[in-house]
Amino acid sequence: MAGARVLVHVRRAGAGGAAAFGQSVTGVFCPAHTDVALVSCGLERGRFLISDVPFPGSTATVLKRPPFCPAKLGGDAPGERGGHAGVTAAVAVLLEATCGHVLLTRRATTLRHFPNVWVPPGGHLEPGEELVAAGLRELAEETGLRLEPGTFSWRLLGLWESLFPPSLSWGPPRCHHIVTYLGLRSAEPRQRLQARLCPSPAEVSAVAWLEPPVLEAIAATEDGAEGPGLGSGPGLGSGPGLGSGSGPGSGSLPSELPATIGITELSPDGLRSSRIATGTLLRRAPERGPDLERVSTGTKFALGRWRAGPGRGRERE
Repeated sequence: MAGARVLVHVRRAGAGGAAAFGQSVTGVFCPAHTDVALVSCGLERGRFLISDVPFPGSTATVLKRPPFCPAKLGGDAPGERGGHAGVTAAVAVLLEATCGHVLLTRRATTLRHFPNVWVPPGGHLEPGEELVAAGLRELAEETGLRLEPGTFSWRLLGLWESLFPPSLSWGPPRCHHIVTYLGLRSAEPRQRLQARLCPSPAEVSAVAWLEPPVLEAIAATEDGAEGPGLGSGPGLGSGPGLGSGSGPGSGSLPSELPATIGITELSPDGLRSSRIATGTLLRRAPERGPDLERVSTGTKFALGRWRAGPGRGRERE
């Protein structure tokens, strides 16, 4: 979305300023050998502030980056940024229906950043917006779903440091965001929400309501982790990097998961029902391009926080 952006500022030990493009925000608050920090965050005088101590209106939460984050590994030489300096604040929403299914969208293949990757609805925070208002706006713009006041509760799940490309092997960073993930729990059933879906073809190529066992399996398939990968690539996740698979292979599914998952795809004739292999959503990010259809690393982080339940965050109306 074009227009003015809200920039991220950092404050530690009483000092700070605007976060620098391509330099790790998470690294301001954690030792170099770790990738997670407890912080306080909130809007302050038109900026999104992340601090090591609470401040008026702030919320305590987790800030995390992937172990392969370009900003951590020396990716401070920026690529083409599209004219935007600094680190931009963004919001994404995990919308949960009464049955526990969560809505994810597959980004359009024409998008510059993370095309064909599964994510929750989200986008840039605009000046003057509150976090929840931004999330609701993005949800409506991308999916056509408008949630009325009093029909949902919400909680802050955590902050994710996102750069694109996500790995230095794909080139220098071209965009740098801190994404605030919000969990929205609707009072409506999935069928009623599905009936109101009207996805934007400029941003979305498919939508899916995923059930809790699948969501938990996605969250457990952590990018950059050791161990055998799941999905359809040989050697996915077989080393300390992002994973190396990019083609059909022998990845196995947990026995309790279905072999395929129903999705709703956009076509020239409108919406149509389709199915994809469950393993597609359990792929790990490839170590080098081309990218795969998969769930984004930040989405896996958010689903892990969502899976932890309301005890990890304050539920609000």
